[in-house]
Amino acid sequence: MHHRDASAAHVSKALRIALALTATFLVAEVIGGIVANSLALLADAGHMLTDVGALAFSLFVAWLARQPATPKRTYGYLRFEILAALLNGATLLAVSAAIIWEAVGRLRNPEPVGTGIMLGVALGGLVVNAISARLLHGSAGHSLNVRGAYLHVMSDLLGSVAAVAAALLARFAGWTLADPIASILMTALIVRGAWKLVRESVDILLESTPAHIDVAELRGALERVAGVDSVHDLHVWTLTSGVIALSAHAVVSDPSRHQAALEAMTAAAGARGILHTTIQLEGRAMADCAPEGPVLRGKTPVG
Repeated sequence: MHHRDASAAHVSKALRIALALTATFLVAEVIGGIVANSLALLADAGHMLTDVGALAFSLFVAWLARQPATPKRTYGYLRFEILAALLNGATLLAVSAAIIWEAVGRLRNPEPVGTGIMLGVALGGLVVNAISARLLHGSAGHSLNVRGAYLHVMSDLLGSVAAVAAALLARFAGWTLADPIASILMTALIVRGAWKLVRESVDILLESTPAHIDVAELRGALERVAGVDSVHDLHVWTLTSGVIALSAHAVVSDPSRHQAALEAMTAAAGARGILHTTIQLEGRAMADCAPEGPVLRGKTPVG
């Protein structure tokens, strides 16, 4: 618990610093984009604006997820992390679509760009986004909430790289089309990560089996436990990032073996990263005795 609290405190600190850096630079980038008439800068500023919202929301959710459970919400607020990730991913997709639309218009009707201002602001954005990305990188692999914020920052980092490249091409080669082209290329890269984030968030909200869990193999491992006759109604799902749950019914006909079987099955699940288990032990299969109803409608029970 102490390790988890320390990790949560580290994540919150990283999010706060990244939020402060991003919000401060956002103002400079908007002004620079308007003065330089640079779509690449304004596109990056648009992403940076969503970053401010995403980082603030992620920081709030990180705090909320640490609040204790209540009789009404027995799991606490853990799933707000998944909602935050879904919202961040969907926002990135919407902003990306708007930027591509504007960039296509500029490809048809190129506009002059103030390359000096554009280059200076883009370099500043590159530094700010690189620092923010470095702060969040370590936690992005363990939390969908942080990954959503990290993807926003990475989108801005790519945007800054694209803006620098476009400014250099426009300034030294006179190629003004580099500005909208850089915006399109940058946005295309962002969409891939945003779509993956949305898909993973939806899978968790639908209580899909985690991708790294083979349910058939897991069921076989549980049924190989001494004293276990069969396993049915097996479900595995993700509560929130890093918290995988399992529920199952196991037929153990010999009552004297119940405790040993339960401990062995719990250990088998734990070896596969499933640390929250609920296993109902039965002397005989209760599946045929359960009343019919809509409880499992929409799910496909295994067993």
